[in-house]
Amino acid sequence: MKAGSLDVHPTEKALVVNYELEATILGEMGDPMLGERKECQKIIRLKSLNQQTDVSALAREVIAKCKLIHPSKQAEVEQLLYYLQNRKEKAASATGSGSRGGSAEGGGGGGLRAGSASMHRYSPIGDDPAAGADATPANINNLEEYIELLYEEVASKVRGSGLILQLARNPDNLEELAGNERLLGALSRVLREEWRASIDLATNIIYVFFCFSTFTQFHPVVSHYKVGSLVMDIADFEISRYQQWNEDYLRKKKKHEKQQQQQQQQQSDSQEDEFSKFERRFLGFVSKQEQALRVSFYLLLNLAEDPKVEEKMRKKHVVQLLIAVLDRSNDELLILAVSFLKKLSIYVENKVRIRYGLRKISFFKDSSSSNSNNKEIVSASVTTTKKQLLLQQQQPKQQQQ
Repeated sequence: MKAGSLDVHPTEKALVVNYELEATILGEMGDPMLGERKECQKIIRLKSLNQQTDVSALAREVIAKCKLIHPSKQAEVEQLLYYLQNRKEKAASATGSGSRGGSAEGGGGGGLRAGSASMHRYSPIGDDPAAGADATPANINNLEEYIELLYEEVASKVRGSGLILQLARNPDNLEELAGNERLLGALSRVLREEWRASIDLATNIIYVFFCFSTFTQFHPVVSHYKVGSLVMDIADFEISRYQQWNEDYLRKKKKHEKQQQQQQQQQSDSQEDEFSKFERRFLGFVSKQEQALRVSFYLLLNLAEDPKVEEKMRKKHVVQLLIAVLDRSNDELLILAVSFLKKLSIYVENKVRIRYGLRKISFFKDSSSSNSNNKEIVSASVTTTKKQLLLQQQQPKQQQQ
C-alpha cells in the first residue's frame, strides 16, 4: 500500500486520501509472478468541523487515526481543513459540478479521480475568468487552434493561453493535454521567453502547469520542462518589481499629502489627478501580481510533496520569497505563504528566517480592511507555526538532558 496525495471532497466537509494498492501473486519459489496495482480513495468525513474548530488539533487527530497520512503532512492537512472550514456552500457545489461523480470510501479505478489532487486548488485565484480568456467556452476539439495562437503576437498568446487554461481546469482533459508534446513545448517556450511581456500571459501559463501539479502522476511533466525553477525566478523578479513600485508609490503619496497640507488648491487639484492615476495603476498592478504569485506558490507547494524537489527549492531560497510577501494585505496569499513556511520550518537553517519573517505579519490582527474569518485563519496559522518552531527548538535541549 502506497500513500498518495491529499484532497478535499468537492461537495462534502471531508478529506480524500488517495493511495495505491498493489497485490502480487508469488510462485512456488516465492518469486513474484503476477502483480496488479489499483488506485483507491479513503474519505475522512469531518461532521464536527465548524468555524470554532481548532484546526491544528483536528489535523493531529486525523493523522493519528489515518495511517495513510504521514505526520510530516500536518501542514498540508491544516491547509485543507482551513479551506473546508471557510468554503462557501455555493463554491462547494460549483466545484462538484463538472467532476466525474462521487467517490466511495476505499473505492478505486483507473484514470483521474473526481476528487483527486485537491479540487479546491483548481481555483487558486478565485472563480473569475482567466486573464485574457475568451468569453466563449473552450473546446478540446479546437486545441490545435489554441496552440497556433501561441505563435502569434502577445495579445493572441494571452487569448490562446486563456483558452488552454479553461481546458486544463477540467481534470478530465489533463491526460490528453499531458500527452500533447507540441502544446507543452509551446507553453514552456512562451513562458521562458516572454513572461516579462505580459503578466496575464505568465499567469495563464503558470496556472496551466499548476493544474498538472495537483496530480502527482503529472509532476514529471512539470519537472521535464523545468517549470518549477522558472516559476521561482519569475516570483523573485515580481517581488523585486513590487518593492520598486511600492517605494515609488509611497514617495508620491507622501509628496501628495504634503501638498494637501500646504493647501495649494490649484496645484493640489492637478497633483491629485496625477497621483490618482498612478495609484490606480499601482493597485491594478498589485492585484494582477498577487494572482500570479498565488498560483506560482501553489504550484511550488504541490511540487514540494517530493522531498528532493523541496530541498532544491530551499537551496534556491524559496523561504525568502515567501517571507517577502508576508507584508501584503491579500488574505489568501498570506494563508498560502504561512502554510508553505510551516511546511519548510522542519529545516534548522530556515527557523530563524521564518521566525523573523512571521513578525512582519503582526500588523494583520489590527487590519480593518481584511476579512475577519481570514484574519483568524492567518492568526491561527502563524500561532501554530510559532509553536511548531518552539517545539523543534526544545527537542534538542531535551535530548541533551
